[in-house]
Amino acid sequence: MMRLDHVTYACGPDGLMPTAERISEALGLEFVKGGVHPRFGTRNVIFPLKHDQYLEVVEVLNHPASDKAPFGQAVRARSELGGGWMGWCVSVEDLSSAEERLGRKSVPGNRKFPDGRELTWQQIGIKGLIADPQVPYLLRWDAGTEDLHPSRALVPVGQIQSIAIAGSRDRVLDWLGQPENVNLGAVSMEYEAPNGTPGILSVTFETDSGTVVL
Repeated sequence: MMRLDHVTYACGPDGLMPTAERISEALGLEFVKGGVHPRFGTRNVIFPLKHDQYLEVVEVLNHPASDKAPFGQAVRARSELGGGWMGWCVSVEDLSSAEERLGRKSVPGNRKFPDGRELTWQQIGIKGLIADPQVPYLLRWDAGTEDLHPSRALVPVGQIQSIAIAGSRDRVLDWLGQPENVNLGAVSMEYEAPNGTPGILSVTFETDSGTVVL
């Protein structure tokens, strides 16, 4: 089965922490420092959410990996446009069908915790997101990392209610390859014909302080 895992927001020109503080104030939610993704040349902070989901705010680093890795390239491109929603990510149990469909292998990702533990995963689809920002990228968390999932970094008090996308539902389901298996849980997807670049228009969160649209 597929499920919505997280949404990704690229920081603005003021940098990672000021962007995270601004979002924290808007949502009334706490965040935690995530850490560096050495393979991608990026670092992030995490807003844990209910239903094993989270919001990440990500920043590209001045690091050689960010020039080579599509994820680093995507973050840099979005940040250079002023920052904002970069994409959404769907987690799956098996990436083989996506690898076959897209004609390439997934790439490993990792993030080390201060205590030495390491969160590892495989992902694919960033090149697709760069070409067509309405489509999600896909991720499979490695076995044994369940307790390290970013949604568990804090007790979650908010949740994603809906995602508004400039794009086509049919295009997204076709990209995912298994539309009958797409289960985004309590999150509703709203599609609007793109007026300009396709991609995430807004994400609506349900928090203790009410409904907030970013």
